[in-house]
Amino acid sequence: MSPPAIPAPTAPPVWVSRPETFKRMVDDLSQRWVIAIDTESNSLYAYREQVCLIQISTGETDYLVDPLSLSDLSALAPIFADPNIEKVFHAAEYDVICLKRDFSFTFKNLFDTMVASRDLGRRSVGLAAILHEEFGVDVDKRYQRANWGARPLPPAMLAYARFDSYYLIPLRHRLKTALEVMERWPLAEEDFDRLCATSVPTLDPDSNHFWRIAAGQDINAREAAVLYELNQYRDKRALQADLPPFKVLSNQMLVQIAHSCPQNDVDLTRASGLRGRQLQRHGQGLLEAVRRGLEAPPLHRPSQPRPDDHYLNRLERLKVWRRRTGQDWGVESDVILPRDVMEELAQADPHELAELDGVMASVPWRKRQFGRKILSAIHY
Repeated sequence: MSPPAIPAPTAPPVWVSRPETFKRMVDDLSQRWVIAIDTESNSLYAYREQVCLIQISTGETDYLVDPLSLSDLSALAPIFADPNIEKVFHAAEYDVICLKRDFSFTFKNLFDTMVASRDLGRRSVGLAAILHEEFGVDVDKRYQRANWGARPLPPAMLAYARFDSYYLIPLRHRLKTALEVMERWPLAEEDFDRLCATSVPTLDPDSNHFWRIAAGQDINAREAAVLYELNQYRDKRALQADLPPFKVLSNQMLVQIAHSCPQNDVDLTRASGLRGRQLQRHGQGLLEAVRRGLEAPPLHRPSQPRPDDHYLNRLERLKVWRRRTGQDWGVESDVILPRDVMEELAQADPHELAELDGVMASVPWRKRQFGRKILSAIHY
């Protein structure tokens, strides 16, 4: 039996780039009890990523909001924060982070179709796979890595964007019914509430994530000082060109240069493979960065103190219990107990149910469902 079809849209999406169109959209959204949302950003094309498109579907109208043309999106804030309007996303965490980062929105009453699928024990949780399974829809993903900061956006990209939110409301209805049938709606609600509380990662401008480049690399303290300067050079050039740093010079290239510490163009070419215009563009700057690094004090990796054995033993026992329980429920183990909560439990070493209250404050349903079993797992 083939999946039931969802009617294709008959009206074109509404392009929202002017204040008057934006106001009409907000007035419409304010009257809804459920809306679907997706975003498109330009992380592959800009130094500082930003939201370049917000897709919003109501079940009747599909809106494509252009944040690059609208100077003020604050009228959307009450809608995202309204507990009486459900906001449906797929893989909401990234969208929520981006919308909080760029517009300071807060969220209440969220439904995530990917999280719901995971809570149901489904293994294929990408939107394309779910839509094919549920509705027999094949979504074209060719523009997944496109430059959404470009203007004007061609019609094919606009059509692609609208479909990322168009199907979410009917999909939400199906998944919620399945969650209720399996008595897992409280589990999903808990996960949705945790998503609303997702925080925006903070960036350390001094470290510039330098040590991430050296992660897993056999690099000594002198080479690390050189790598730091190389990264500083790359970051400056990326900012000037408004490009992601990896599009200026790759991490692996910086590591290779740091290992060899070239002193001239010939050595630099041998170490990095840079030639022609790339060598003309970056050769002098890279060699100067190498010299600065060699003159600077050596850099040692930040020490990571090893957790004590008691903590590690408690963590391992929780992992074993979580994995077995996940198998019984037919879900991935982190559905049973999110990793951050599991690690906090191992650190806190609770002995009584009352001691779980603080550690499991974000997962009260799981505390009621698994509290005694968690204590037994920690102290068996």
